[in-house]
Amino acid sequence: MNVHEYQGKEILRKYGVKVPNGKVAFTVEEAVEAAQELGSAVVVVKAQIHAGGRGKAGGVKVAKNLDEVRTYATEILGKTLVTHQTGPEGKEVKRLLIEEGCDIKKEYYVGLVLDRATSRVVLMASEEGGTEIEEVAEATPEKIFKEEIDPVVGLMPYQARRIAFNINIPKELVNQAVKFMMGLYNAYIEKDCSIAEINPLVVTGDGQVIALDAKLNFDANALYRQKDILEYRDLEEEDPKEIEASKYDLSYISLDGNIGCMVNGAGLAMATMDIVKHYGGDPANFLDVGGGATAEKVTEAFKIILSDPNVKGIFVNIFGGIMKCDVIATGVVEAAKQVGLEVPLVVRLEGTNVDLGKQILNESGLNIIAAESMADGAEKIVSLVK
Repeated sequence: MNVHEYQGKEILRKYGVKVPNGKVAFTVEEAVEAAQELGSAVVVVKAQIHAGGRGKAGGVKVAKNLDEVRTYATEILGKTLVTHQTGPEGKEVKRLLIEEGCDIKKEYYVGLVLDRATSRVVLMASEEGGTEIEEVAEATPEKIFKEEIDPVVGLMPYQARRIAFNINIPKELVNQAVKFMMGLYNAYIEKDCSIAEINPLVVTGDGQVIALDAKLNFDANALYRQKDILEYRDLEEEDPKEIEASKYDLSYISLDGNIGCMVNGAGLAMATMDIVKHYGGDPANFLDVGGGATAEKVTEAFKIILSDPNVKGIFVNIFGGIMKCDVIATGVVEAAKQVGLEVPLVVRLEGTNVDLGKQILNESGLNIIAAESMADGAEKIVSLVK
C-alpha cells in the first residue's frame, strides 16, 4: 500500500526524523491559508499523487509570495500529471502539500529496502541525491553504498555512521545523520514498510539534516496490525477494480491488455499470462482467486474482469487441487448469467471434480469453449479475440 508524501512525513516525524513543516491542501484557498500559516519567505507547492517524477512533470513549484502560491495551486490542482511511474494515462492531482522552503546546501539519497536474496533489510545511500537511484546504479554504481542489516540486532549506529562518512556527510553533521537513519529504520520495521526512500535527504545552510521528500510503501499483508497506516489509504489513487477485488480477498492487478484471465494460484496465473503473450495476446489482468475460493468469490472475480471495458475475451485456467473444478464452474456460470456474457469465454479445467465441472459448463446453455490444455486454451482465446 502506498501513501502520499505528506502522510509519510507525518509518520517519520513521530520517529524523530526531521522533515520540513507543511500542510495538506485540497483547494486553492486552503493552499493560500496554509502558506500564510507557515509564514516562511519561500514555500513549495507539491502535487500529491502516488507516483514519482512529479517535479519533472510540473508538479512541484517554488513560490516566493502568496500570489504565486495561488497561481501554482490553481495550475496544479485538477491537472493530470504524466510521469514515468503513472503511465501515459497519468494521475489527476486532488491534493497539494504546501511546505516551507529550506536553504539546500547538498542533496543525498537514503533508502531502506528488503533484499529478497538474503532476506535482510538493506540500507542504501548515495551522495547523488535528487536523481533517480536507478540512473545512479546504471551510470555510477560505485557511488551507491549498502549496509546489510542483521534482523536480530537491527541497524547498528556504526553502520549508519559508516554510510554517513561514505556519502560525505559533513563531519559536524554525522551524528545528526546517524540519528536520522536510525529513526528511518525504526519506522521501516515497526510500520511494516516494504520501501522507505528519502530522495533527497538534504543538508541545509543552518546545519540541519532533513527529509525533503519521503516515499513509504507498506506490506499489504501486514495491514491487519497497522490500523493507523490503513487509515492513510487513498482509494482515489487506486484502480476501482482492484479496490473491489480486495473486498473479496482476491489478488487482482489491472493490466493494459484485452484478454481477461481467471486462475487459481499465483504461479499458474503468471504462467497463464506468459502463455497468452506467447501466442500473441495481451492479458488484461492478473487474477488469482486462491485455493479456497467459493462460488460467490468466483462470481465476483468474473464480474470484476467483465467490468473492464478493454476485455474482449476471457480465459479461465483452473488446476483443481484444494480448489474444486465444480465450484469454479458454478461461479463462472452464475457470473456469466448475472452480467450477460457477450465476449468469448475459453475454460480449461483440470484436477479435483473436473468431470462434474465440465458437466456444469456443458449444461449451462452458455457459449463456452472448452480447452484441453493451457496451451490449447491460450491459443483459442487469442484467435477468438483477434
